[in-house]
Amino acid sequence: MEIVEDSNSRKTLLEKKRGGWRAITFILGNETLEKLGSVGVSANLMLYLRNVFHMEPVEASNVYYLWMGLTNFAPLLGALISDAYIGRFKTIACASFFSLLGLVTVTLTACLHQLHPPPCKNPRPDECDDPNKLQLWILFLALGFLSIGSGGIRPCSIPFGVDQFDQRTEQGLKGMASFFNWYYLTLTMVLIFSHTVVVYLQTVSWVIGFIIPTALMACAVVMFFVGMRFYVYVKPEGSIFSGIARVIVAARKKRNLEIPAVDDATVEYYDPPVKPGVLSKLPLSSQFKFLDKGAVIVEGDLTSEGVPANKWWLCSIQEVEEVKCLIRVVPVWSSGIISIVAMTSQVTFIVFQAMKMDRHMGPHFEIPAASVTVISYITIGIWLPIYDRLLVPSLWRIQKFRFTLLQRMGIGIIFAILSMFTAGFVEGVRRTQATERTQMSVFWLALPLILMGLCESFNFIGQIEFFNSQFPEHMRSIANSLFPLSFAAANYLSSLLVTTVHKFSGTKDQPDWLNKDLDKGKLDYYYYLIAGLGVVNFVYFWYCARSYQYKAGPQMEVTKEEMSFLDIEPNQRHDHLRC
Repeated sequence: MEIVEDSNSRKTLLEKKRGGWRAITFILGNETLEKLGSVGVSANLMLYLRNVFHMEPVEASNVYYLWMGLTNFAPLLGALISDAYIGRFKTIACASFFSLLGLVTVTLTACLHQLHPPPCKNPRPDECDDPNKLQLWILFLALGFLSIGSGGIRPCSIPFGVDQFDQRTEQGLKGMASFFNWYYLTLTMVLIFSHTVVVYLQTVSWVIGFIIPTALMACAVVMFFVGMRFYVYVKPEGSIFSGIARVIVAARKKRNLEIPAVDDATVEYYDPPVKPGVLSKLPLSSQFKFLDKGAVIVEGDLTSEGVPANKWWLCSIQEVEEVKCLIRVVPVWSSGIISIVAMTSQVTFIVFQAMKMDRHMGPHFEIPAASVTVISYITIGIWLPIYDRLLVPSLWRIQKFRFTLLQRMGIGIIFAILSMFTAGFVEGVRRTQATERTQMSVFWLALPLILMGLCESFNFIGQIEFFNSQFPEHMRSIANSLFPLSFAAANYLSSLLVTTVHKFSGTKDQPDWLNKDLDKGKLDYYYYLIAGLGVVNFVYFWYCARSYQYKAGPQMEVTKEEMSFLDIEPNQRHDHLRC
């Protein structure tokens, strides 16, 4: 008897062989090596612009801010292209090549003397030759390639990793949680390695310091394609913006309808079963009731088969609630921008502060100026295990208390304010000692950096978990692009602040706060300004958090013991990753 093999059986067997930890190994490898490449460039870019391209501090900081803004805005576009058109695998694959091309181009600017200004031994880089237009365009082209690469990899690598686990099984859920933990670990290792080893090599030779990240990125591309036969591929479901537009259009067309403030079963809503890929069905909520009109069924809306006659006239409750999720998140998202401004300001100017301070560790070793920021990452690496394994279980065991996501974000904002006040105080003391011809130890900068590390541990990680838990599953790429988008807005705001302060804070007889000579400027005043903005931002965040309603659904189990100080009902903690 001839045995006919069912094609569906072969397909099912093939799918079972895909995904899991074999696939995650290649995805994490690609993400880790890509981050080593991009962070290896960004960690010391300020000194590269200052010492090799002879830019003044304000000019260099503006280039840095604008580039980081573009780099962090690009993930939103990458997420849209991935979800709507080509899928996550193709997006990561194309973006990896752009990252490699960008690193190769940056390396060429260091290798070829035609692509950077002539070396200058003058201790004041502002008195050396400026770069010509060609050199600047090649540099900006390289940074643009890196931004495109980050725009495709960052929003897709996490969801692509999640795709490798079957979330309908207990084993898949455990694997996904473990994947997040490994992502945390690899990211922390990358940051520490980039700000120590790579930065130190760049102080020895810019060529060597750029060749190593470039070689690692080449390995990342190879590794990603080697794992092709192990991946689970999820097809793109179309742009979420078309769904958002349909809800808005349908609600506007039915704007004259009268619906009760509380559903009393007198109005019929369109509520079909959700798609197979959707894990949680969202019930109708009481917020933003004007959008509910888009789901109200009126005569002629449904065909005889029970489907909408026109998708632009009738939407489902699920589609309406997904738009509500997005609207709710935006105010909370905007409140995180100032905290990132505080962090980027420290990262930008702390390098110049460190260059003015005593960086010796022992009689023979001098700490590279750009490596000082590693103190924040070490703080994160130490604090996170303490928080997860000691503080959270102890508080729950003793007081039946658990920090909510919005509480964590609020605590992080407070740490950012304290960090900027401390940074201003330390800079004031440093400048006073500089006038007395004495050098202050660079380890004084550890005070604001430790506080900023605590800010990241609470606010930044809280934001990532918040976005992932409050967005519907099929919007996961968009959720993971929101945090980089916060960085984009923060970098553009930082650039505006730096330019404005530099232009208006000085007079004919008094240098501006951000003078190229820090000893003549008032950098501490700039830090205090950001701290003041942080205080105003905390009030705004408190107002947004009080009115926030968590996404409803079967996964939202709330207990009285978990009521927050903001008088809102928290959701259960989601173990999502830090970006």
